[in-house]
Amino acid sequence: MGRKLFCELCPLTYEISRQKCIISRHIRNFTSKEKFAKAKSPLPLPYEIYSHSSFMRRKLGTVDMVLQENKVFNLSLAVPSVNGVLIHPGEIFSFWNLVGNTTLVKGYKTGLAIKMGRPSQDVGGGMCQFTNLIHWMVLHTPLTIIERHQHDQLDLFPDFKRKVPFGLGTSIVYNYFDYQFKNNTTATYQILICLTEENLCGEIKSNESQPYQYKIYTEDEFFSKEEDGVYRNGEVFREKIDTNSNVCIERTLLQRNHAKVTYDTTGLKIIQ
Repeated sequence: MGRKLFCELCPLTYEISRQKCIISRHIRNFTSKEKFAKAKSPLPLPYEIYSHSSFMRRKLGTVDMVLQENKVFNLSLAVPSVNGVLIHPGEIFSFWNLVGNTTLVKGYKTGLAIKMGRPSQDVGGGMCQFTNLIHWMVLHTPLTIIERHQHDQLDLFPDFKRKVPFGLGTSIVYNYFDYQFKNNTTATYQILICLTEENLCGEIKSNESQPYQYKIYTEDEFFSKEEDGVYRNGEVFREKIDTNSNVCIERTLLQRNHAKVTYDTTGLKIIQ
């Protein structure tokens, strides 16, 4: 085994390293010349660009459903911090700049989280589902993603009501793993978020109509048997389509998946 990192020595060194990362991010944000989106409007902008909903209580292997319920509660606390935010030309959307630290003092509960490539729990758990939703919507706009982190290439849970291609998730940790995008267009965009009984719902609107649509899909997805286990494979593409001619003018590879499956593979069609 290799030499352990300082943060891996014990809980104290981990916390020291974590606080160092948090302080470093605060300093970077304070000294940055970039402008972060803060203004909100209770009135929706006139043009709907894209909308999506995400089921909140997915059955994820043997994960305790209490953690799922706590996640839903945590999302209900975080949603008002983002709902209605306007991203003007030149501005950056930063999830953590808007939501802030998800602490017990603020009322957050212990919810589902992913740590070290496996299901875990943490105060404020569930925020990844929030940024997953935002990321999926942003992929259907010309907005420029400037910071996105992923969980390790692991397939942690069997598909259950999956709507989004595998591999397009996000990983966030306050505040040094953020989700950010920049508005490099001439239009203003707005994010609207709400919760229903079952779903986290989102919508991106704009003050201008969008001349393009975006189609995102997976090709060549399959499970393969390899020396150390079963792997999920596939490529995720995005097409930029002219709304007038319905012609694809750009095709981009977003993600190449080779993710080790960590759940029971019984029932999967596996290529030897």
